[in-house]
Amino acid sequence: MTLLILGLILWWATHLFPLMAAGRRDAFAAQIGDGPYKGAYSLISVGAMILTIIGYQNAAFVNVWQPPAWGVHLNNLMMLIAVGLFAASHSKGNAKRVVRHPMLLSVIVWAAAHLLVNGDQASLVLFGGYGAWAAAAIFAANARDGAWIKPAPAPRKKDWLLVAITLAAFLVFTAIHAWLGIWPFPG
Repeated sequence: MTLLILGLILWWATHLFPLMAAGRRDAFAAQIGDGPYKGAYSLISVGAMILTIIGYQNAAFVNVWQPPAWGVHLNNLMMLIAVGLFAASHSKGNAKRVVRHPMLLSVIVWAAAHLLVNGDQASLVLFGGYGAWAAAAIFAANARDGAWIKPAPAPRKKDWLLVAITLAAFLVFTAIHAWLGIWPFPG
């Protein structure tokens, strides 16, 4: 559990630093160069994820609550939405006219979906930790950026492309879960 918590702390610190201390981030990036800053940021982010994954895999199973049987169905719907929101963050469609921070919202939906079907202590720490980070990041980004200016409308074909990418990505994630031995569907 220690590695899991350490990974989450490292993730939180790395990702909230540019949001809450933008001036310091800019000064530090100017001092070492933008490329080295982005490289260090990426390495620390990957390191944080590796720590959380290893920590999660090695954590003792401590059951906190029993997930409801119907939760699997809701989880799958929520995961489809989470994948769509994540894809929307890179889309040139109209989703960003509805949701200001689609990537961060996708993390919150992903975390909530996984909390719905995992009632153990390590899952509560992992998914709760990432979900809480995403919520804090939304508040920090809104405070930093001020009023939201919605982007101009985009052609509808961009929205249909987002739907196709979402469905394809969802199938890929389903296949990865199956490959890891976690069948994400009831039955």
